[in-house]
Amino acid sequence: MQYTISATAFLAITIFVRLRRPTHSRSRVDEGFTVFTAVVFGVLIATTAWGQAILQLVGIAVQATH
Repeated sequence: MQYTISATAFLAITIFVRLRRPTHSRSRVDEGFTVFTAVVFGVLIATTAWGQAILQLVGIAVQATH
């Protein structure tokens, strides 16, 4: 039996675990790494159907606030 995990799922789990830690003990490098992983996650998810749905929802919310 072989298990696979996509890079997007791995980054989502990594971001979730990193953001659950207390913020008062983070260094600049630690914060930079978290931002970098979040940006890479956003780039990877943007091409999926789920990412496109999120983009449409954000667009609707932006239009509703103007």
